[in-house]
Amino acid sequence: MKIVFAGTPAFAVSSLRAAARHHEVVAVYTQPDRPAGRGRGLAPSPVKLEAIARGIPVFQPESLKTPEAQQQLRDLAPDLMVVVAYGLILPKAVLTIPTHGCWNVHASLLPRWRGAAPIQRAIQAGDAETGVCLMQMEAGLDTGPVLLKQHIAIGANDTGGQLHDRLAELGAQVLSDGLGLLRAGIKPIAQPQPEAGVTYAHKLDKAEARLDWAQDADALARTVRAFNPWPVAEAMLVGERVRIHGAIALDDNQGKAPGTLLAASREGIDIACGHGALRLRVLQREGGKAITAADYLNARRDLVAGA
Repeated sequence: MKIVFAGTPAFAVSSLRAAARHHEVVAVYTQPDRPAGRGRGLAPSPVKLEAIARGIPVFQPESLKTPEAQQQLRDLAPDLMVVVAYGLILPKAVLTIPTHGCWNVHASLLPRWRGAAPIQRAIQAGDAETGVCLMQMEAGLDTGPVLLKQHIAIGANDTGGQLHDRLAELGAQVLSDGLGLLRAGIKPIAQPQPEAGVTYAHKLDKAEARLDWAQDADALARTVRAFNPWPVAEAMLVGERVRIHGAIALDDNQGKAPGTLLAASREGIDIACGHGALRLRVLQREGGKAITAADYLNARRDLVAGA
C-alpha cells in the first residue's frame, strides 16, 4: 500500500514510524524549514529528520493549493494520505487524490477539542480523560467522521509535555490498527461526529501564559501544567517576573488579596489567588534555568523575611 505521510512536529514522528513499518511510504510532506535557535538558522522539522534517516523523499511546499503541488501529489499515486499535525490546510482537491482519501491522527476525543492545541486545552479545562481519534478528513476543521479512537486518563500531575508524549505513542497505535485493517481489506467504519459537545482548542498564545492572581488557584495550577514545556506560565512575584514550571493549588488564601505573598519555605512559595492559593515549586528567573523554590529562595532572602 502506497502511503504519503504529511506531518511536521515531534508528535507526528511516532505515527510516521508506524506508517512505514508495514507499508511503502513513498513520500513525506512537511512544512518548510523554519528559523530556530539563538542563531535563527533554518532548521528541519522532526518529521523531515525522521524521513531522511529512513531514506524517504521529502517535499516541503509552502502550500498545497497550487496546481503544481497537487499534480506532484497525483504523480505519487498514493493509496492513502496520512496527516498528523502537518500545519497546512489540505484543499478539497487534495482530499480526493488518494484512493482511500486522507486520514488524520488527532489528539482528542472528537468533537471535543477540534483545532490546534487539544492536548494543552484538555489539561487547562480540567478534563478527566482525552484520547486519540483516527479521522477521515473532509473540508471542515476536524469535522470528519471518526474511524477509530482510544481513550486515556489525564493524571492529576500530567504536564502538557508528558501528555503529549503519551498521546503521540497512542496515536501511532491507533494509526497502526487502522492501517492493519485496511491492509486486510477491511476499511474502518466511519462514524459521524455528534453535533453536541463541539469545542475548539485555539492555538496557544504566549500572552496567555501570564498568570492572573485574581483567578482560582485550581485554574492557575492547570495552566501551569498545560503550558509546560511551552510557552511556560509566568507571573510577577514580589517585583520580579518569573516563569513557573511547577505549582500546586491550595485551598486557603488566608483572606488576603490576590497576589499577596503568604508563605515562603523549602516546600514552595504560596501566593494568594482569587480563590485559594498557588504554591510555586519550580521557578525560573530571567536568563536562568528552572530551579526549585528552595534554591530560588537562597537568592531571594527578602521573601523569607516578608512571608
